[in-house]
This record gives sequence, C-alpha cells and structure tokens, in this order.
Amino acid sequence: MSHEELSFIGALDTGTTSTRFIIFDHTGKPYATHQIEFEQQYPHAGWHEQNPYEIIRSAKDCIEGAVKKFIRQGYDAAKIKSVGITNQRETTVAWSSETGKPLYNAIAWPDTRTARLVHHFKSKDGAETLHRTTGLPVSTYPSALKLVWMLENISAVQEARDKGTLMFGTVDTWLVYHLTGGGRDGTDTRFVTDTTNASRTMFLNINTLKYDPFLLSFFGVAEGVKFPKVVCSADDEAYGIIEDGVLGGVPITSCLGDQSAALVGQRAFTIGMGKNTYGTGLFLLYNTGESPVFSNNGLLTTVAYHFKGQKPVYALEGSIAVGGSAVKFLRDNLKLIEDSDQVGQLAAKVPDAGGVIFVTAFSGLFAPYWIDDTQGTIYGITNYTTREHICRATIEATCFQTRAVLEAMQKDSGYELKELKVDGGMSNSDVCMQIQADIIGIDVVRPQYRETTALGAAISSGFAAGVYDKFEDLLKVNKVGETVFKPSISEKKREKYYKLWERAVSRCSGWLKDEDADDESVEEEERKTEDRVSKSFA
Repeated sequence: MSHEELSFIGALDTGTTSTRFIIFDHTGKPYATHQIEFEQQYPHAGWHEQNPYEIIRSAKDCIEGAVKKFIRQGYDAAKIKSVGITNQRETTVAWSSETGKPLYNAIAWPDTRTARLVHHFKSKDGAETLHRTTGLPVSTYPSALKLVWMLENISAVQEARDKGTLMFGTVDTWLVYHLTGGGRDGTDTRFVTDTTNASRTMFLNINTLKYDPFLLSFFGVAEGVKFPKVVCSADDEAYGIIEDGVLGGVPITSCLGDQSAALVGQRAFTIGMGKNTYGTGLFLLYNTGESPVFSNNGLLTTVAYHFKGQKPVYALEGSIAVGGSAVKFLRDNLKLIEDSDQVGQLAAKVPDAGGVIFVTAFSGLFAPYWIDDTQGTIYGITNYTTREHICRATIEATCFQTRAVLEAMQKDSGYELKELKVDGGMSNSDVCMQIQADIIGIDVVRPQYRETTALGAAISSGFAAGVYDKFEDLLKVNKVGETVFKPSISEKKREKYYKLWERAVSRCSGWLKDEDADDESVEEEERKTEDRVSKSFA
C-alpha cells in the first residue's frame, strides 16, 4: 500500500509518570513515537502530586516530536485524520474558568492524603447506597475525595467556588480544555469528559451515566463547582479540534481512561474477555456487556467504553495500586537494582522467593481487599534472604494480587477466565509473565506490540473518524507474534505459595492506627502546601 492510501491516527497517552504520542496506521502499525517523563512530587508521606502545566507541556511537546519524526520518514502530517486521548484516571485538577490556570497541583490517583476523609464519608448517612450508584467503594482512589480535600484546605480553590469559577476535571478534561484553546477568546474550548473517566469520579451515576444530584450533595460539591459535560468515549464532534501546533485543525475524536483504552487495544469486545495491564499499578478489566454487574467480592464496576451511536459497555475491574512502582522502589529507594529490567534477571536466579512475601501496600491494598490501614510489609526475611529473593517476591506480589482479582471476578460473573491477555511495562519480562502463569494456573497471552493503551486510543478515535466501520475490521490488528506463557508448576506448589500470601495479607491489616498519625506534621505540611504550590505556579 502506498503512502497516499494509508490512513493515520494519533494517540496521546498521558500516563502516571510520562506522556507519549504515537502515530499509527489503520492496521495498528506504529510509525513514530515521542515520549517525555514528567516530574512526580511527594511532599509528604502518602502524598502524590503533579504539576498540571507539565502535563500540558509534555503533551504538546510529544505531539510536536512525534510528528517531526513522522515527516522525516517521508510521510505527510495532513494524512493524520484524528487524535485519540488516553489518560491516567482519578487524578484530579482544579482550575479557574477566568484564567484557565490551575489552583493547585494535580492530586494523582495513588495519593492517600484523604484517608481520614474516607472514614468520615463511610459513616455518613447514605454511604451504603454508593456502591450500587457509582460502582466504586469510598476510598482514597476515586476523584471525589481529592476535590473535597482541596475545598477544605486550599484557599484559592475555596475562593473560586465562592465566585462560581471553580472548574473540576480529570486529566482528559484538562488536556482537551487546553488543546482546544484553554478558554482563550476566539477559540472553541471544550470542557468535556468521557464516560470512562467520569465513572471514576464517584460523581457519576453508573446506571444513568449522568451526574447524580445525591452524590454531589453527599460530597458537598453541589454548588459552586463547574463539572465537565459527559460525552461518549468515541465521538466525532464532542471534543473539538486541536487549536494550534503541528496538528492544528486536526479533530480530537476520542477520550478513554487508560485501562479502558487497553481493553479496547486488546480488542476485548466480547463478554467474558479480560486483560491485565502492568503499569505503575495493575488493572484487570473484564467485559460484562451492556449492563453493569455489581461485585460482592471487592471489585469495581466501571464503564469499559462507549462509542457514539451504540450502547455503553461495562466492565468489572480489579485495581492494584502498586505494580511497576514497586520495581522503581527497589531501584530508586533501596538501590537493590540499577535498572528496572534487572529485577526479572535477578528473580530468575532463584527457584522461589525463599519464603519471603512482600505485601506492596504503599497506598494500602486495593481490589479485592480494600485495606486502607496498612503499609508496605515484608515477611519471612532470614539470614538466607538475598536481593534475588526480594526481587522475586516483588514480582510475585503483583501476580498474587492478580490471582485474587481473577478469583473475585469468577465469583461475581460465574465465568472462569480461560486465558489472561497482558500488556504494560512489566509484561515485557518473560520471567514476570511466567511467574504470573504459574500463580494463576492459566495461559498468559502477550501481544507482540504491547503499547495497547495507546493503540486502544487510536482504535477508538479511528471508529469516530470513520477509519473503522465495525469491530470485525479489528480482528487482525496486533494479532501476529503473540507469546503464550503456560503454567509450569504443580497445583500443590501453586496453592502453597498462595496460602502464604493470603496469610501475610491477613496479618498486615490493621497496622495503622489513628493514634499513629503524626497530626502535627500533617497539619504543618498542609500549612506549607499553599505557599509551595503558589510559588510553583507563579
């Protein structure tokens, strides 16, 4: 096929630690990519922030960088028909409708500063109805309590609410708002969010896909806050056009939360198909069709994707807070490894973890446990323990939690997953994926091209832009070159390891007590917060 006959789609993938822009053709083949890491800020234990300006700058710079590479290869940027966006979910931004400027740093999804608020809202009248309304538990994870914290602690946010100029959004909304003009005169700025991202806020009714007055009232945000319009994940009109730069005039036709995008990228369009993404955290999604399924086993109910003109598709989700970030912890904090790839190499040098269990509860434990009162804990260390054992225990922690989520999904759906599709950074490790297959006892299937989050954003955008007409058009996308990892240990050994993990989880619960909180240091940090952030935005 000649250059002239190819259709191209751009995918802007803003993750937790980096942004990248990838240009695909209609077969899912990548042609050019540009990636930039942006700073993560940890001003206090459990706090995780990002500068909203850096998110925008990295997005624009990645678009420029990838398109320049694309042109140098001899391709015409005018052939890029549309752009799809995929983003880290739950991360919360507050900004002014008068200036378009942020009023505080973005509070990232793993942030746990709202733990004290969780206990308050769990005991509030009506809390028992929230799961069936939102699909989510009251926890530090969704966006709602992050906004509540800002309203309680940041004077600029309080003042904007009082003036009626406070804009709330997740990263998709923040990106679209600025890429389409940022509120500047003469631009068609769009203030929107898609259903997959909106379903992670706890402000959206998962059944109606509309903001729920009870939820807004429950969290105390019914007045003085501007919420983005909720639109379909793939829509040829809702997101507007890129206002300037090398892709000025190109339409944005899709937004998807990153885990929904990965589900689309894995082409899991049939009920009962599932995938696990091994990124900063781990996210296992399982397609449940056009009706929400509510879990009795600690899972989330979320919108999988929602294409214009079609019914929304739902998923059960198991979210694991710590995945690749545990490997980064070994590298940056403990200095046990020099680069991330080394963790698999060292883990392969020992047949097992030597009795070591690493409960990587840096942000508490998410699905299916939802234990907030714990922290990272290592059990079973003896004089025999080596860094190889620690590395293997770190990998196993993600694999054990994946098994726990899979078992919960089987109980809720009545369907036993036959194979697990995988993607994300840790899936690049053959050692990690073999350990995963051994622990869950089913095949693990890894595609040759593993940037399925970005691919899903491109697929969704392509549907809205008319590049694809039906799901059957995607059957061969990213199919060639799959690797299958088959279980290689006995059932007896598998169960022995897993029971040890379950024992460790049961013992780590309740580690944190209210009297342990260093209230003075937290209050001091909150007093310093506004000065620190105001200087960064000056």
